[in-house]
Amino acid sequence: MSPTTLKDRQYIIDIATVQDSWRLFRILAEFVDGFEVLSEVYPAVSIFGSARVQPGDEVYEKTVIIARELAKAGFNIITGGGPGIMEAGNKGAMEGGAKSVGLNIELPFEQKLNPYANVSIQFRYFFIRKVMFVKYAQAYIGMPGGFGTLDEIFEALTLIQTKRLKSFPVILVGSDYWNGLIQWMKDVLLARNYISPEDLDIFMVIDNPKEVVRMIKRLVVT
Repeated sequence: MSPTTLKDRQYIIDIATVQDSWRLFRILAEFVDGFEVLSEVYPAVSIFGSARVQPGDEVYEKTVIIARELAKAGFNIITGGGPGIMEAGNKGAMEGGAKSVGLNIELPFEQKLNPYANVSIQFRYFFIRKVMFVKYAQAYIGMPGGFGTLDEIFEALTLIQTKRLKSFPVILVGSDYWNGLIQWMKDVLLARNYISPEDLDIFMVIDNPKEVVRMIKRLVVT
């Protein structure tokens, strides 16, 4: 290997190290922004769901109702700030007179801050955004959604299961959507002893929006 090749390789390593160092500052800045803004958002409920659901869809309108009634009950609403279910959650929060928080993420598609978030933070890193969802919520609501929704829900379930997070209500809305996944958990995960029976008690499935609100009001002490 020639000296020039070695020098070039070291140069690349040095550049990567500098870039990683600057990335740490960006990460720290996002944490600071999130902590400063969300420290004043209490109590709050985080709502997750598909970005692809349109206004007028049954799931969209159900989310608006849930968020609006929670807002009237004194809860602020935190969503991912984008379209679909996130928009519905922020819309309901605004209609109910609560803080309507949108934790927006930079993505090449789908994600654009909806007009109903009156408190918004822009994130570059998913993991920082997920910390904010968990740290400042007193309850989680999972509406039907895709990979992102499942990621957020299982993040919360894992933290509660491993006792890295104080237990709080995790409500999955829509038995027709969630029951197949839950049955798989029972038939595969539980059957193979990958989870314990009590792990299935970490969350609950509810269909009626009024029951969702009633359950959170009953279980969350503010």
